[in-house]
Amino acid sequence: MLDFLADTPDDRARICGPGHTRREFLQIGVLSALGLSLPQYLRAEQSGKVKPGHDQRSCIMIFNLGGPSHIDLWDMKPEAPSEIRGPFKPIRTRSDAFEISELLPRHAAIADKFSLVRSCHHDGAAVHDAGWQMMQTGRRFTGGIQTPHVGSVVSHLMGRKTDLPPFVVLPQLMGRGGGNLPNGQAGGFLGKAHDPFALMADPSVPNFKVPDLLPPDQMAALRLERRRTMREVVDQTVKAFEASEDARLLDDHFHAAFRLMTSEKARGAFDLAQEPESVRDRYGRHRFGQCCLLARRLVEHGVRFVTINTFLTVFDEITWDIHGSKPFTSIEGMKDIVCPMYDQAYSALIEDLDQRGLLPDTLVANLSEFGRTPKVNPAGGRDHWPQCFSAYFAGGGVKGGRVVGASDPIGGFPAERPVGPGDIVATVFHSLGLHHGSHLPGPGGRPFPLTDLGTEPIRELFA
Repeated sequence: MLDFLADTPDDRARICGPGHTRREFLQIGVLSALGLSLPQYLRAEQSGKVKPGHDQRSCIMIFNLGGPSHIDLWDMKPEAPSEIRGPFKPIRTRSDAFEISELLPRHAAIADKFSLVRSCHHDGAAVHDAGWQMMQTGRRFTGGIQTPHVGSVVSHLMGRKTDLPPFVVLPQLMGRGGGNLPNGQAGGFLGKAHDPFALMADPSVPNFKVPDLLPPDQMAALRLERRRTMREVVDQTVKAFEASEDARLLDDHFHAAFRLMTSEKARGAFDLAQEPESVRDRYGRHRFGQCCLLARRLVEHGVRFVTINTFLTVFDEITWDIHGSKPFTSIEGMKDIVCPMYDQAYSALIEDLDQRGLLPDTLVANLSEFGRTPKVNPAGGRDHWPQCFSAYFAGGGVKGGRVVGASDPIGGFPAERPVGPGDIVATVFHSLGLHHGSHLPGPGGRPFPLTDLGTEPIRELFA
């Protein structure tokens, strides 16, 4: 829609205050001639932004809470002094372009399937939740505006394929990060209708059952009696529900949630008992492994976007947050606690998607809030470091076995091809066929760009 107003370098000049370009004012100026109001223009622009052949694509975002050490895993510095290079050695991989840590041997065996970006950075505070919001939305929240998670944007622009939600978080939403900041794992100004659907259960427990699928905040709208169980509500017929006074007060999004509850196909997508025991073992009988398997099932059944939180918080369990001193683990602690679980599940996911023919249409993005300090601290750990870290991508059109960007000799700062949070988010949109330069209906109904001016997809991943 309005493609004749395509961006040019001159059109990117900002005019008439922040947030608007000459191109935007030209567009708004011709709306009346086309018979379109601004809301109609926004809807029309959104509806035509998915590239042909991309409408069936999905994304699995693995978010590594705690901030993995890029220097000890994906961007090793074997020639640096010992206080920089750490205790582990690099190993060869199936890609001639890079080596990775001996802690990730299964990653090494599938290195032809994923590509590394070694020059990520951001200018946010070195606290977990600041990085969470920036890396999942592409922006730092300012002026009271909470920008939506990339999955919420996908939910808004692409909608759902089936009765399943378009955006799911496994196993549940992030917990505290220490900075008392919003973590970015929500619909933001797009509204609660585009919040993720959280499983709120551990799929690795022996007695795991498919939970009732109505979001908790919408359960209250039904005014359930205290002794009335969720199962009794599910057993009601759709006709009886829609005839109730409460139902008439609910919007279309709630009706979609109710259809989800009553859909056997949707419930079956969450049912890991349908998987062979050998497949469940292959992923690992731990929470992260079973979440990866569940993510594969969900995209296979039509979910557009799944975020897997490798951990739930950085306070109550051992994570990538390797400060060294208790209650955190040391660099050495990754060897026995975190990396074996992570290596097993990720490699199983990529191999399974590939063997099922799903990988070309499923982007798997491995992100984190920051990296770790180049120098090992006195406790045998590394601290927070947003100045440089790594991310990696597989599937969804990404060519495997490549490296984009480079860090300096100690992994402290990008030396080639710096990549910011907005570029990461634009890359996800690019894979899904969404134009990163299009707009959302922002606060007050004003057009809000998907990504900030100057951000671009990491096109080297796809070429």
